[in-house]
Amino acid sequence: MDRTSSFLTGEFRHALDDRGRVAIPARFRPRLAEGATLSRWLDRCLGLFPQDEWSALATKLGALPLTNPRAREFARFMSSGAVEVELDRQGRVLVPGYLREYAGIGEGEVVVVGALNRLEIWAPSAWQPYRSKIEDEPEAMAEHLADLGI
Repeated sequence: MDRTSSFLTGEFRHALDDRGRVAIPARFRPRLAEGATLSRWLDRCLGLFPQDEWSALATKLGALPLTNPRAREFARFMSSGAVEVELDRQGRVLVPGYLREYAGIGEGEVVVVGALNRLEIWAPSAWQPYRSKIEDEPEAMAEHLADLGI
């Protein structure tokens, strides 16, 4: 599958069932059909990476300089929290307890956000303020984008 033709985009709300499983929106399931890795991610959410994207990230993490403490810290943060997952017949993934705890996800609803090369799974109580901050400060966002060359 061509990675560039299958960007993951959109925002969806889904229930986390009593066994810690979350349904992945149907439009994303083909992109995750060959397997995926669920991990801690930045901003206290979870990252769900298609297999090829996780492999690319893991390669970058493995190439970081071992002599740099921040590089070791980030590689350790990512790899220690990662678990390979598969979609079940209903298109759900099991979110282990330690990842639910990290992201502040309890029973009830979660927000699944497409972030181009990965999905992010957020607690609604964390996603709403994050999203509002971006939406309420468009000038600051524009400045950051200019700094990134966009």
